[in-house]
Amino acid sequence: MKRFARLEQMRRMDPYRQATEIYRLSVAYEFPWDFTRALELALYRTYAVPSIGRLLAETAELTERTQKRYDDTSLLLDAVVEHGFGSDQGRTAIRRINQMHRSYDISDDDMRYVLCTFVVVPKRWIDAYGWRRLSRHETVASVVHYRTLGRHMGIKDIPETYEEFETCLDDYEADRFAWDEQARRVSDATLDLMSSWYPRPLAPLLRTTTLALLDDPLLRAFRYTPPSAATRAWVRRAVRLRGRAVRLLPPRRAPHFARQNWEIKGYPDGYRLADLGTRPVPGVRGCPVRHVAASDTEAG
Repeated sequence: MKRFARLEQMRRMDPYRQATEIYRLSVAYEFPWDFTRALELALYRTYAVPSIGRLLAETAELTERTQKRYDDTSLLLDAVVEHGFGSDQGRTAIRRINQMHRSYDISDDDMRYVLCTFVVVPKRWIDAYGWRRLSRHETVASVVHYRTLGRHMGIKDIPETYEEFETCLDDYEADRFAWDEQARRVSDATLDLMSSWYPRPLAPLLRTTTLALLDDPLLRAFRYTPPSAATRAWVRRAVRLRGRAVRLLPPRRAPHFARQNWEIKGYPDGYRLADLGTRPVPGVRGCPVRHVAASDTEAG
């Protein structure tokens, strides 16, 4: 199988009617490592919006149960990718996502912004660090996939094109990124979690490496001291070199989904999708408040 054969296959598919199928090929075959890193960064960026970071701190899900929250989020989102919106697994995953979100007073603006990160951040990451850039077919398929997810979640006024998603994200971050002490606690807990996946002596190096991959607005929002220009250049060059090395490898023959990631630590004996995720925390920002239509809750 030639290195670009799967890209050629995707280009023969319809990115509107076969969006999730194309997105699955991109995520599970072409860029599994890159999508994992990019979606981690996408969710991490949202903490810098105080209304989001503060809520996550109040629920304590990302400060006291960080690994579980990481696992559950990855597994629920990826179940839709692996099995599709119409599958029992996909419907169960979306039902759990909706049950969690409707338990709190979350604005449509925040929900729309989080959806934008899932579309924009992976493309920017892969274009910068992947073994090839994301094709237009893959970009359109990603947009259609997440527009479908957004509709199932009852999000209003979802952008229609990648360019609209990108503008929505950039404008929201320029307007909303700000310092918040509780959001910083969530950020610190997340960085500690990522460091915990490796031998303890490497923790300071890994923290510096992660900070070197963050942009200035994000560093300012959390009031982190930026790594030196030399460190940032070295780290980013190293990640780019990884992408060039992957380009030389034969194409992946078997899919790799999030449930196979070694960073997923919390379920050595397996899990049920219906049991994943958070449960309402009484007293946290009007729990429960947000209304989701029954059809959206049922992911139908």
